[in-house]
Amino acid sequence: MLNLLGTWLRHAVGCWGEKGDDTMDQRSLFYWSKLYSESLNEGQDYQELPNVIAVNIVDFDFPPDGNFHTCFHLREDVDPSLILSLALEIHFVNMVKWRKQREKDLADPLNRWLTWFNKKSPPELIEEVASMDSAIKAAYEKFGFVTQQDFDVWDYNRRRQKAQWDLVSSRNNARREGQEEKAIEIARKMKEMGDPIERIHAITGLPTETIERL
Repeated sequence: MLNLLGTWLRHAVGCWGEKGDDTMDQRSLFYWSKLYSESLNEGQDYQELPNVIAVNIVDFDFPPDGNFHTCFHLREDVDPSLILSLALEIHFVNMVKWRKQREKDLADPLNRWLTWFNKKSPPELIEEVASMDSAIKAAYEKFGFVTQQDFDVWDYNRRRQKAQWDLVSSRNNARREGQEEKAIEIARKMKEMGDPIERIHAITGLPTETIERL
């Protein structure tokens, strides 16, 4: 297992809060693409573009399928062993699933890093993994140093822009959920009145499978 932050040469780390939404995949691709495209300066050759590894540490159940650590590449449909380019590599570390693991072998660098990231880890365990891993200790010292500095204007604007995108996405997701709840209520009443599923689908836009289950 690769050391999550210690040996990956280039990466973008995205840490989201406890509540997820249905745009997590799009958000990750968006931030990956920004970092990838901004890595090429004017006058440079495309061959100078770096491979960018995106690491998403999420504190909600995403993706819902698979293990707590999933990794995605650009692969050929018929023969998945064929990778178009190593430029894109997107990891998701699902903290919800990781916490459910009974055995967390601290000999594995990934488990050490996630123990350090885990807000529920006791202080003595944090100290233990830091003493075991010089990279974690260095990251902790680096983090403590950076947080005491004033961010420059570029970094501030970039973080502010990201927060605005996330806010808009969260609001739209909440609005979509509200609209779906209204559509389900209308469909339920129409079904009680004996309206055919085709008519309910045409009016509410809900999938026929959803209507049938009401």
